[in-house]
Amino acid sequence: MKQRRKTAAVATAAARRARGRAVARIDGVDLGRAGDDYVEKVLAAQAKRWGAPLLNHLVYARRPSIFRGARGMWTGLDASGLIDGKLQALINRRVAFLNRCEF
Repeated sequence: MKQRRKTAAVATAAARRARGRAVARIDGVDLGRAGDDYVEKVLAAQAKRWGAPLLNHLVYARRPSIFRGARGMWTGLDASGLIDGKLQALINRRVAFLNRCEF
């Protein structure tokens, strides 16, 4: 049973790549179905700003407590001023590269 799910997931990911869409290994939540007002507001703001919510946030949104923790980390880093915004962007791209993520 696990092998069928894995094969289906690989086929789905390959189909998404063929269509030129970015792919997450874990499906994120469907917009409007996160079940948490805070999560929905953040995803809507991302869609407004960038045209779509960030894929990692769609995955985090599967568990609102994890979503809030990740958002809290970034909010704390921004508020601390310890890492410049431009450096954050470079770090994010490097992490994405290391994770073989199409950023």
